[in-house]
Amino acid sequence: MRKTVLPEPGLARTVRGSGPGLVLSHGANGSIERQFGPILDGLAADHTVVGVDLPGSGATPRSETPLDIDELADQLVAAADAEGLDTFTIAGISLGGPIGIRAAVRHPDRITALVLTATFARPDAKVRLFNSIWRRLYESGDRRVLAEFGALMAFSTRTLNTMPSERLQATIERIAGAFPPGTPEQADLLERIDVSDDLSQIEVPTLVVVTIGDWLVPPETQRCLADRIPGAKSAEIATGHAPFGEDPDEWLRIITTFLRRNRPQGAEETGRPGFPSRHR
Repeated sequence: MRKTVLPEPGLARTVRGSGPGLVLSHGANGSIERQFGPILDGLAADHTVVGVDLPGSGATPRSETPLDIDELADQLVAAADAEGLDTFTIAGISLGGPIGIRAAVRHPDRITALVLTATFARPDAKVRLFNSIWRRLYESGDRRVLAEFGALMAFSTRTLNTMPSERLQATIERIAGAFPPGTPEQADLLERIDVSDDLSQIEVPTLVVVTIGDWLVPPETQRCLADRIPGAKSAEIATGHAPFGEDPDEWLRIITTFLRRNRPQGAEETGRPGFPSRHR
């Protein structure tokens, strides 16, 4: 029996593939396409993937009120419901991680596993400082400087030092033109979010993907998260906070290996027929 009454699904979603359910939860200042786009096809090869855009990201309208983690967690499950998924894994990156954790605690009968990348239970002093500077730069309107700061924090030292200058400048220009309108509300939620008390209640197989070149969320913070979740496993990837931009193939390999090892019993019989990608 479900623990919480679900709301009507109100967030835009991208649906792709067939098979066991996999719900994607993206981070602040991003979207499903921006953060999971490079690995969507790979994930959808064996799963029904439902990617949910936060308010003010992708095709989801901006919220007129502060974001609430419980409401967002319930919306992840409501989106899965709308696509006919009874049980499913949640994969969350950065801010999407604690939202996924809260969903697993509020809906323990629905979530079969968690994949948490570059994430945390609560923002530490470093994340809070980043968020404070990020919000002030956003409010200044100087998107170029904001993009440079974002690239500095998102990419590992190795990537920044080996990326050709022309490509780095093009990347910064692309970042500058892609800030979602919901950035202020998402940054506000990042400041307030705290799922520390939820960690001991997680009962499903969990993988924490540690981004060891991360300047934003230190690897030790990510490892501490894994230590506090009963039975959680961890894997390391040699990227910064943006594995989707630095090494999407390795990120996909790590996730799909975990998903294969934790495939729900009977999943081969319950997968839905394939269908092309669509947005709602």
